[in-house]
Amino acid sequence: MSVSTAATDRSVSAPLPVLGRDVTVPLVTGGEVTYAALDYAASAPALQRVWDDVAAYAPYYGSVHRGAGYLSQLSTDLFENARRTVAAFLDCRPADQVVFTRSTTDSLNLLARALPADCRVFVFETEHHASLLPWREAQVTYVDAPRTPEQAVATLERALADREPHGPALVCVTGASNVTGELWPVRRLAAAAHAHGARIVLDAAQLAPHHPVSVRDLDVDWVAFSGHKLYAPFGAGVLAGRADWLREAEPYLAGGGASRRVSRRTDGGVDVEWHEGAARHEAGSPNVIGAYAIASACKALTEAGFDTLVAREQHLIRTVREGLAEVPEVSVLSLFGDDAPRVGVVSFVVAGWNSSHFAAALSAEYGIGVRDGLFCAHPLVRTLLGSDPETPGECGAPEAAPGEKSLNAVRVSFGAGTPDEHVERFVTAVKELVRDGAKWRYRTEDGRCVPAV
Repeated sequence: MSVSTAATDRSVSAPLPVLGRDVTVPLVTGGEVTYAALDYAASAPALQRVWDDVAAYAPYYGSVHRGAGYLSQLSTDLFENARRTVAAFLDCRPADQVVFTRSTTDSLNLLARALPADCRVFVFETEHHASLLPWREAQVTYVDAPRTPEQAVATLERALADREPHGPALVCVTGASNVTGELWPVRRLAAAAHAHGARIVLDAAQLAPHHPVSVRDLDVDWVAFSGHKLYAPFGAGVLAGRADWLREAEPYLAGGGASRRVSRRTDGGVDVEWHEGAARHEAGSPNVIGAYAIASACKALTEAGFDTLVAREQHLIRTVREGLAEVPEVSVLSLFGDDAPRVGVVSFVVAGWNSSHFAAALSAEYGIGVRDGLFCAHPLVRTLLGSDPETPGECGAPEAAPGEKSLNAVRVSFGAGTPDEHVERFVTAVKELVRDGAKWRYRTEDGRCVPAV
């Protein structure tokens, strides 16, 4: 997976219009400023195009698949067209299925429920909890964090070769780290998995908003991602890929929509014939607007052109990384090193600062929204911080007070909707905070660092 690193003139492209781009927020030091949303890795702002499409459809909203009325038929066509749009966006194979879910987490839990008996799962400890934790009913091998892409492939090959018995296996791997932003060698990991008779699922939650994802080109068996990271609002996600394990598994949820036919037996029970397609795992009334929003985002990103989007994002990445490199007190977290290709996600710690305190000051004094904590990737962040694996920590801010050492980091993340001014303001704010300190006093409240009133 290659990434363009050519310099980009700012006049070549502009950020895609997103909701909230003109929102102003108050500063504790007085006045207001336009909010700099730099927490895309958690939830990206919705594209204006997506919001407009959803608003235009909303008056025609109806229940899908089971209604004879015009609005129901219209909604059914829209829902199924969204499925085809997502399949095209992911360059799926003809026989692949696209199942709409609630999120990446939901998608991977669905796949976990569909694993064949005695399937062994291989997961790097570097994964987000969404892909680290769903495999509780399977035999799981957790693979240590690699320090190079080559080591990742070699380590996986050894783990797969050593497995006993040599039955069904699944590898779960991220496409881009939600902590470091680094791209993983997905195509090579897929080749290694298939060479050892295993399948592979790609957690593309952080990859799909930033780079094209081709199921065929990467040769992965499944892809999972979330709409809320792909510039689409609402709780919707996707699991796309091979149909056989999904077809043979019990429905993820039992209920209307998943069942083709239900009849009473003479003994008082019921017989159920389940659907074999995507509907098998989409019981209940689906999130039609969420699916439509995802499809709208897929179209918008495709029409904008990933070459243009990637080139502009690389410019923003350079602005952030070069700015942070000028501050000796800042240490950027990385597995693969400074030259590794990456998306717009950068995590760091600042010597002498509690990370929650630093993030609070960025928000309260500069109107900049970032994330602090362990980013729901506890084993990875602990490895990068060089801490003991047993050291306690939380997804959010720890209880440490401002100025105290804490087991967490600061994460800045951005994408297609980020103006240059936001990342430039961030770099300036980091330098000023490190040089001059915070202008306000802060205290810990309910585990978070907040301005003292």
